[in-house]
Amino acid sequence: MTLDKPSLTDRVKRAFAAFDLPLMVIMLLLLAIGLVALYSASIDVPSRVASQLRNIGLAFLLMWLLASLPTQKLMRIAVPLYAFGIALLIAVFVIGVTKNGARRWINVGVVIQPSEIMKIAMPLLLAWYFQKREGGVRWYDYVVAMVLLLIPVGLIAKQPDLGTAILVAAAGLYVIYLAGLSWKLILPVFLAGVIAIGSLLAFESRICQPDVTWVGLHDYQKHRICTFLDPTSDPLGKGFHTIQAVIAIGSGGVTGKGWLKGTQAHLEFIPEKHTDFIFAVFAEEFGLMGESVLLLLYFSLVVRGLMIAAGGATQFGRLLAGAISMIFFTYSFVNMGMVSGILPVVGVPLPFMSYGGTALVTLGVGVGILMSVAREKRLMQS
Repeated sequence: MTLDKPSLTDRVKRAFAAFDLPLMVIMLLLLAIGLVALYSASIDVPSRVASQLRNIGLAFLLMWLLASLPTQKLMRIAVPLYAFGIALLIAVFVIGVTKNGARRWINVGVVIQPSEIMKIAMPLLLAWYFQKREGGVRWYDYVVAMVLLLIPVGLIAKQPDLGTAILVAAAGLYVIYLAGLSWKLILPVFLAGVIAIGSLLAFESRICQPDVTWVGLHDYQKHRICTFLDPTSDPLGKGFHTIQAVIAIGSGGVTGKGWLKGTQAHLEFIPEKHTDFIFAVFAEEFGLMGESVLLLLYFSLVVRGLMIAAGGATQFGRLLAGAISMIFFTYSFVNMGMVSGILPVVGVPLPFMSYGGTALVTLGVGVGILMSVAREKRLMQS
């Protein structure tokens, strides 16, 4: 008896069966736009584009592996991955590599940033934690979840790395909220935040004086916030990033100056133009029309992720997919906000556009997890 070998088309379909088509299309479009913007931002360093293509290849490989992995296996690695991440964060203070006054990296043959692991490990652990308590969540479960969240956030903030600490905190808080945290507990925190922001705006001229010390914050963090409130107070220092980025966005107008024709980027006025401030490069060259397309793609990415979360087969899948979807929103909102001057500069990359291997791999893993949750639902329906 002779068995017919599957055709090439069948083998390709089987290999990519775990992929979610809408999610894949959105991600590919963002990556394509990112490469176009990166080429312009790195016209003087063309090797960056080749390096980013390698990063994309690695991200796709991990995405495919995660998409093919059942969510039950993701649950099994939640606790070990969290414990491993905490151990590495502690190791940073012992054997960490210091760059620009911050100790965030470990050299293990290659230099890695352990805090990046927590962006995935944190929502994984909390989704596992609430899955184990499905149907019987008590008030103290939220307290335990907050403690589990505050441990890595505190360690990351101590490095110091405020941007990554915010992202990890957001990832965990999304899971806690989606697990059913009452608005009665959220509202006071929200009001406290509004009062704090209002106080900063009202008393900025007093509290931003050099002789005023902010409890719990480093001097550079205080300076960053004060410069955000008034970039012109340090136009050639901390305010330079924001001022030049806003000029670039405004000079793009409605249709932009055209690809490779952005003066702010090519005359080296925009710092970190290939990483955190790549949105300013894109906005100057493609204008409001290009920005609108980009915003639509990020909106579609978040909506598709939330649709996958809503259809998750288990509470673990729903919580995890919902948190990852909102992480994409947080990345995009914080980056565009800091580049356009409505948020402080905290060093958050723009998803799938900013140059960098670690962040891109983390995002690829996140998309792979979303696809795993979507695949589980499809298998249950078939």
